[in-house]
Amino acid sequence: MKARHKRLAIILGALASLAIAAGLILNALNSNIALFVTPSDVVAGKAPSGAAFRIGGLVKPGSLQRDGLTANFVVTDTAKEIPVAYTGILPDLFKEGKGVVAQGKLDPTGKFTATEVLAKHDENYMPPEAKHAVEQAHKAGTTLKQ
Repeated sequence: MKARHKRLAIILGALASLAIAAGLILNALNSNIALFVTPSDVVAGKAPSGAAFRIGGLVKPGSLQRDGLTANFVVTDTAKEIPVAYTGILPDLFKEGKGVVAQGKLDPTGKFTATEVLAKHDENYMPPEAKHAVEQAHKAGTTLKQ
């Protein structure tokens, strides 16, 4: 075998190995992806069927019911509502009327069965020390000028 043929065989083997590795990586990433869907999109049928996805919105006030470790609540985007069932310990920030993101699957009855629940704090969160300093500055009338 000539040297040129050996180099060509090595290059083709390396390219084939690289293509196989890229395919395996993309397959692993695709199986771990979880799309974010709103309750309105779920009702409209835009949610992936049979695959895990994330649903986000507000926990409807008065909808939380606990039965041991199982929590049933309703997630709403103020337009549509989706019932959610979660078995496990809810996060400390989880409250009715507050934001939540739940990951899981939609069952055939239209109920979302969550495997993970994440509570969202509001976007205006400020550490207590900073909040106290701002309040004191407003009382003293010394605000930052731009």
